[in-house]
Amino acid sequence: MFTPHNRWRAALGVAGAAMLTLSLAACGEKENTDQPGAGPSVTAAADAALAAKVPDAIKADGVLKVGTDSTYAPAEFLDADGKTVIGFDVELFNAVSQKLGLKAEYESAPFDSILPGVDSGKYEIGVSSFTINAERLKSVNMVSYFSAGTQWATKKGNPAGVDLENACGKKIAVQTGTVQVDDITARSKKCIDAGKPAIKIDQYQAQSDATAAVVSGKDDAMLADSPVGAYAVKQSSGQLALLGDIYESAPYGYAVKKDQQAFAEVVKEAVQAVIADGSYKAALQKWGVDGGAVTSAELNPSA
Repeated sequence: MFTPHNRWRAALGVAGAAMLTLSLAACGEKENTDQPGAGPSVTAAADAALAAKVPDAIKADGVLKVGTDSTYAPAEFLDADGKTVIGFDVELFNAVSQKLGLKAEYESAPFDSILPGVDSGKYEIGVSSFTINAERLKSVNMVSYFSAGTQWATKKGNPAGVDLENACGKKIAVQTGTVQVDDITARSKKCIDAGKPAIKIDQYQAQSDATAAVVSGKDDAMLADSPVGAYAVKQSSGQLALLGDIYESAPYGYAVKKDQQAFAEVVKEAVQAVIADGSYKAALQKWGVDGGAVTSAELNPSA
């Protein structure tokens, strides 16, 4: 049985060119300035008034402990050193934390462990492309900062003949704990209710493994957040293609412990401040995802 690492290695023969492009982008080499994320980091000046509003227990050490799933390029993923977390989500939140006079320190964790980690106090905030939904709002405060939908991808030419509205019997890859799991599970139920074969849903802890499974042909297609799917296709050297349109757009949110309402409020104000000073737009443009920009941040928007 393949472990996640072995599964990725098994796909390297097919995906080598794609991964080479990805590693060059992550390194930010000068000769590849057209790659998403290349160039100097976007920064934001501290705002003394906002910094003063950060609860003492959080600002005491000058550091924000951030939980993140570092397998979700281009939002959050590991640089070539295998340790540094980079991506548009990371760069944008770095600017937000700088507004608060704090330094963000990222700890990589499985996606479905981050919100429980925020709730337990292991992390002071969760920054990991969390789509805001009613279920998550029950357990944490969420500050909106970006808009994304779901999009599918498959091998170029769609050799398996995947139809979004009738994927019955197909093998579909998805990352564990994401809203896409609910999406594909509901689609599979419709197949079963109609007397058709269920969708074979392959769940992976890492989005990179889900992508590799499609590149290798193990799975017929995948669905992921729209910027993630688009980035995977762009980095695949023509091996993957997007399938269908983006649908069910919803905001991403930073996750703060439920009893930290005051901190969540100042995070919202910091997001609004980086929108106002231009560092928000600069960070998104640098990574080529400014199509998901929002004009204002909200605390616990209805979902």
